[in-house]
Amino acid sequence: MVSVSRADPAVVISDGAAEPRFTVAAVAHRLGIAPATLRTWDRRYGLGPGAHVAGAHRRYSSSDLARLQVMRRLVLQGVTPAEAARAALAGPEPAGDLPDRLGSRGGPGGRVLALPGADGTVRGLGRAAMALDAQAVVTLVRGAVERHGVVHTWEHVLRPVLAAVGSRWEQTGEGVEVEHLLSDCIATVLRGTADRSIEGRAGRPVLLACGPDEQHALPLHALSAGLAERGISARTLGPAVPGHALQAAVRRTAPALLFVWSQDPGTADSALLCALPVTRPPTALVVGGPGWVPERLPERITMATGLGHALELADRALGA
Repeated sequence: MVSVSRADPAVVISDGAAEPRFTVAAVAHRLGIAPATLRTWDRRYGLGPGAHVAGAHRRYSSSDLARLQVMRRLVLQGVTPAEAARAALAGPEPAGDLPDRLGSRGGPGGRVLALPGADGTVRGLGRAAMALDAQAVVTLVRGAVERHGVVHTWEHVLRPVLAAVGSRWEQTGEGVEVEHLLSDCIATVLRGTADRSIEGRAGRPVLLACGPDEQHALPLHALSAGLAERGISARTLGPAVPGHALQAAVRRTAPALLFVWSQDPGTADSALLCALPVTRPPTALVVGGPGWVPERLPERITMATGLGHALELADRALGA
């Protein structure tokens, strides 16, 4: 006799079975793939039910499902299906280590994104973004952050894909939807990283803002998440902060550090920063982004050359 789980009607449990058995439909749903793909993986690579009996319905065990999850994850990260299948069948492996060990042996670069020399994680992220697969993008970005931290993920995973998407748009005029989805997914992961951080250091806050009319706020989320990893809580004001609003924020909070991002020279206004209220002790003024020209910045303003440098400046401002 066979019973059906009410929580998941596609999970079939046989009386006396030590573990649940999943139907093809249940496994396909959990992996986010078509049932035909499961059959192909079974036929080509032997990733089928381990205890399948000829003539009976296919029922996958938890172990079968775990192997298929490894297969799915590696394919999304740019590893060829054949290589991914070999890894999945090789036995239990630390899931977080698989992309590092197999990435360099994966397939060619992104199907439409130019990512020369990229590893498997970067190629997989590019493919997921081009497929508008938000779930896969979030999974890949979150996994990279958990394995390598915010700074490494930002510099070596996210920026190359974001740059490739931007270059594709400049060359073809296409891909705005890809950039928007990719940016939104990245921001979701980075905000989650900041939210899960330990309690911030006591004392004066750190303020993060974009220049007036500047809409590119993603670097602020990266900095906020990087600060959170160091136990520093930040207050993010977001895109296009008018001058009077920035003045009010500084006046109310007397931050230890104010970071202002400008992607475009038209949104970079050093005079606005110099006119901010003077605090005691003084607020460290730091800017970042290609909109700023270092040679034109007053001595009071420091240019952060990258995410890691901005984090060091924040540590310094807080007296770490």
